[in-house]
Amino acid sequence: MLREGRSKMKLKMARSSGNVFRDLGFRPEEAAHLLIRSDLMIQLQKLIASRDLTQAEAAKILRVTQPRVSDLLRGRIDLFSSDALIDMLARLGVRVRVVLKPSRRLKVA
Repeated sequence: MLREGRSKMKLKMARSSGNVFRDLGFRPEEAAHLLIRSDLMIQLQKLIASRDLTQAEAAKILRVTQPRVSDLLRGRIDLFSSDALIDMLARLGVRVRVVLKPSRRLKVA
């Protein structure tokens, strides 16, 4: 805790690129993949929670093991491919659609 009279710490802030993984220093291509996988994973986590599924129940629906569901719920993004996450969403009745947007950084001559 700071006492009066001591100099206050200055916080340096930087504008976000819009992709937390890019901001953390990942290569642009890897950051894009991580962002997509994290979005898919978050949706899975929300669906499992909103349906009040136990890990065992979710595992049965998703056709994976309970430890795999545990990894999913703990956010172990490194253990899941985009394909695997899309398959799981489909098993929960969710259709995934990809929206493509041109990058702000690329300029065509």
